[in-house]
Amino acid sequence: QVQLVESGGGLVQAGGSLRLSCAASGSIFRINRMGWYRQAPGKQRELVATITSGSNTNYADSVKGRFTISRDNAKNTVYLQMNSLETEDTAVYYCNANLQTRSNYIMDYWGKGTLVTVSS
Repeated sequence: QVQLVESGGGLVQAGGSLRLSCAASGSIFRINRMGWYRQAPGKQRELVATITSGSNTNYADSVKGRFTISRDNAKNTVYLQMNSLETEDTAVYYCNANLQTRSNYIMDYWGKGTLVTVSS
């Protein structure tokens, strides 16, 4: 089994910063892509940022220049540094990993989410 556990969410004022972390554990052979998605109240889940095993990154236009995704392959962990936060960034942030298990399955896994609330 594979687990993704997020941490680092919380309440912050607009203009502030937060750093999210997501650690993957379990029967993992190799992690391909890791990423962050978010879902605001009443809205669909949307991509925030992704990073490949080779550290190629992709960002939603709304967070470019403010958020930075990174990963520590040795720790199977992905991070999201969020700066200049805006009230529109308020959402539940979900970690995602596309990985190959030791049983040779390639699947997408999701964390349970961590709430980020940005106050004005």
